[in-house]
Amino acid sequence: MPEISREEKIALYEKLVASHPDAVRKGDTIPYNSLNGHMYSFLSKEDFVALRLPADERARFLDKYKTKLVEQYGIVQKEYVVVPGELLENTDELKTWFDVSYNFVSMLKPKATVKNKAPKKS
Repeated sequence: MPEISREEKIALYEKLVASHPDAVRKGDTIPYNSLNGHMYSFLSKEDFVALRLPADERARFLDKYKTKLVEQYGIVQKEYVVVPGELLENTDELKTWFDVSYNFVSMLKPKATVKNKAPKKS
């Protein structure tokens, strides 16, 4: 099977995001999704899609799709799995995992937001 281009992967990623009513695509050069300050999916510079999954589902995903955990900058991102290209092309099947990812982060405590303080008047 020929490798799909980054543009095709972006289109497939956007199709996946559109499959979930509450998901919003963010990021210009690195598309991603986040909820309450927690990222749950992204399309890396290296052109792979990653999903953040809870431990039990992560183990099932790794076993079922014979894939691996995400590694970037020499660091293994233990909660993220690499989505194989064939699965990325199957939005209907991947949507189930995307929903699991969304639901997982929706149960995490929201991250505190940092607000810019107004400059002090002198």
